[in-house]
Amino acid sequence: MEKQTKQQPPLRNGGNNNKRIRFNIYWVYGILLLVFLYLQLTGGGFGGTRAYDTTWYAVDKMIKQDDVDKILVVNNASAEIYIKTDSVYQKPEYEKLRNADGHSNNSFYVYKFLTIDDFQKKLEQAQMDAKCADTVGKSPAQKKQIMEAPVVEPEPVVRKSFWEDGGFSMLLWILFSVLMMVMIFRMFNRGPMGGGAGSVFNFGKSKAQLYDKDTRVNVTFKDVAGLDEAKEEVMEIVDFLKNPKRYTNLGGKIPKGALLVGPPGTGKTLLAKAVAGEAQVPFFSMSGSDFVEMFVGVGASRVRDLFRTAKEKAPCIIFIDEIDAIGRARGKNAFTGANDERENTLNQLLTEMDGFGSNSGVIILAATNRAEILDKALLRAGRFDRQINVDLPEMEERKAIFNVHLRPLKLAKEVDVVFLSKQTPGFSGADIANVCNEAALIAARRNKKEVEMKDFLDAIDRIVGGLERRSKIISPEEKRVIAYHEAGHASVSWMLQYANPLVKVTIVPRGKSLGAAWYLPEERQITTVEQMHDEMVATLGGRASEEVVFGRISTGALNDLEKVTKQAYAMVAYFGMNKEVGTLSYYDSTGEQEYSFGKPYSEKTSELIDKEVRKMVDAAYEEAKEILTSNRSKLDQLAKLLMDKEVIFREDVEAVFGPRFFDEGGGPETSSNPESENHEKEGAEGTVEANNGQSSDVPA
Repeated sequence: MEKQTKQQPPLRNGGNNNKRIRFNIYWVYGILLLVFLYLQLTGGGFGGTRAYDTTWYAVDKMIKQDDVDKILVVNNASAEIYIKTDSVYQKPEYEKLRNADGHSNNSFYVYKFLTIDDFQKKLEQAQMDAKCADTVGKSPAQKKQIMEAPVVEPEPVVRKSFWEDGGFSMLLWILFSVLMMVMIFRMFNRGPMGGGAGSVFNFGKSKAQLYDKDTRVNVTFKDVAGLDEAKEEVMEIVDFLKNPKRYTNLGGKIPKGALLVGPPGTGKTLLAKAVAGEAQVPFFSMSGSDFVEMFVGVGASRVRDLFRTAKEKAPCIIFIDEIDAIGRARGKNAFTGANDERENTLNQLLTEMDGFGSNSGVIILAATNRAEILDKALLRAGRFDRQINVDLPEMEERKAIFNVHLRPLKLAKEVDVVFLSKQTPGFSGADIANVCNEAALIAARRNKKEVEMKDFLDAIDRIVGGLERRSKIISPEEKRVIAYHEAGHASVSWMLQYANPLVKVTIVPRGKSLGAAWYLPEERQITTVEQMHDEMVATLGGRASEEVVFGRISTGALNDLEKVTKQAYAMVAYFGMNKEVGTLSYYDSTGEQEYSFGKPYSEKTSELIDKEVRKMVDAAYEEAKEILTSNRSKLDQLAKLLMDKEVIFREDVEAVFGPRFFDEGGGPETSSNPESENHEKEGAEGTVEANNGQSSDVPA
């Protein structure tokens, strides 16, 4: 450090000599521009031209002394008075002209007059007085000669300023030229051969973000809750990169690629981040859309650059998120041209992935939630050897995910993680994270020091059903219709064996819905005809209740009808659950029908499907009306209770209808305490049956 300090120049004025002013090429451009402007404004030279203002008294004296050489009238606004050279050097009153420049013709006086006529009259009078003064004591012949002698005639001159003479246009042209030079300099002079970040040559460079030992990812497998099977698959890849001989000694080869497939929010990208944090090897991360560019050939060039860089840093991992942006099946779109560049990018990706050897040490991870639209060549063995399904978490996995996201929160002792996991069927990892964050925000809004169970249940209500809107104005008649609609759902579902267990019913507007019923669906992998039929009957209970009680129907059952219609069509056309249509399925898992204009069945079959769907829905609707008609008194009692309390729970329905004997010995039930403070929001999850034609059912 001592030696280095001696070599440094002394500091001036206490400044820091590390901040040295460096030469910049833009300085040259600025100096040239200033010089050009100076030349334009000063007439194109560096001479000592000077103009001095004067009065008419001084001009009159100059004329009478015969010192004026010429007069220029500029733009009929001023007069430039030029003095003879001899007078400049001989008379002291013109000393400033002589000091300014050695040539009298280069400096002058300026007299500004009001009008040109007034100036001409004054000038003629002054010249006449000068001649008369010269005739004193002269002979008649001399007087005549003096009076006839020529005088200095003013010369009219028209001058334009720099801006009037096209200077502004010229300045714009200069600025445009300088700007173009700067842009060219930036594009072509960033690094060797324009290899810098802003270079024109970087369009074909990969945009992948590199994580290595200097930019290590802190996420590990401990931060990924659930997904046990998926973690085992990717942990094997990480283990291969750390201990390759363990596999190669037995003749095994690590998979060249692994594709993470699953619904949105299930943790595919998080799992890839954990791989980056655990592998301790260079990790390239980019999105499939990063390959897409408006320029032809750029996508393929970026693919080549990515794999070339990866080979140099092997062993490493390449992660491509949302690979369906470039991996869509080729030739599926009838409109060509726009997709040619995407297909070229995909072809280059297929070529690069197929060209790796088993010992190259480069592994490709990709993620998508639309695996059915990917090109078959991309999914074949040798490219993506493994497809790792990342599904929605089960109850035990949801419990583990809750434990991860509850770590940073200050929780009350009453928070039951098992109960929360039961109340959130169908929630993804991202949904659970949102529930925890929303609960913390609700608790903070209520000025609490801990996040309580009530806050979590309110958060689930908020996410599933939307924001509670108690200020929404609803007429008493509409409130009565909504109450009977929701009571119809609750009554029918209570009387059916395979309907989902009821948790809570409310007629408080929430989101776009005017009323809602919360259910706790059973987590099952397959569904029978009887189960789907009972679900349809329960869904139509709201519309049936309106018709049974009021003798008329409303638009509030739009979402119910939409849900039932889709379910009936799926039973008939997809699942083969209709005797007339038979055991046939017209479901296309490949997605090829997306681009076809025809149906995979005839018009006669289409009519048959429509007929059977209508019969199925009508039968469910009639059964719902029959149940409500036979239990009309209990329906009225439940609707009145709902209008009085606005929110009723499972215990209230049980008090009206009696115990639900279908739940004996099994079936998921919620454990709640009617006397607890949290009872109001208990069970807020499952499926929301909306009572507004604008809203939709929200499966948890």
